[in-house]
Amino acid sequence: MNPRRFVALFLPSVVVATTLCGVLYLVGQQALRTGANDPQEQLATDAASRLDSGATPASVAGGAAVDLRADLAPFVVVYDPQGQVLATNGRLDGASPTIPSGVLANARATGRDAVTWQPRPGLRFATVTIPWNGGTVMAGRSLRLVEERIRDLGPLVGVAWLVTLVALAVASGLAVRLWPRSIGPGRP
Repeated sequence: MNPRRFVALFLPSVVVATTLCGVLYLVGQQALRTGANDPQEQLATDAASRLDSGATPASVAGGAAVDLRADLAPFVVVYDPQGQVLATNGRLDGASPTIPSGVLANARATGRDAVTWQPRPGLRFATVTIPWNGGTVMAGRSLRLVEERIRDLGPLVGVAWLVTLVALAVASGLAVRLWPRSIGPGRP
């Protein structure tokens, strides 16, 4: 087997396979993370619409209490124009969750704000904040399951990359064996 031919065939394949696996990981990670906002988008938009139609803050942010440290359930927080909590079903360390005021201001200025909120180490939430006539409403939920899926994606893509490299090495080796011994007069 001609090692130069093997490297000439194998090396570009490795570059392509590595790039494709990197893109695959990036697309998967982004799809998981951006999809984590979908339920909150609906909850916040529906809550703002109901509030604008005359519903009370307690009616849109009611229901079973959600312990943000332990529960995976989504939660809703209704804020007044000054950023004070009017109603919420979420509890963090026994108190109403308070998102940074810049998120509320940006939602009022742009019509929507979606951020990853980390109120404490180890607690991360996908949040969507929407303005309503009397302030803003934020819906959030834990990113714990999404982040576990993203962590699982890395090793899965890594195994796929290694299997692809082995297959490319075998294919390159076979291509070198099948390569004609000479291509023309005086050329190997």
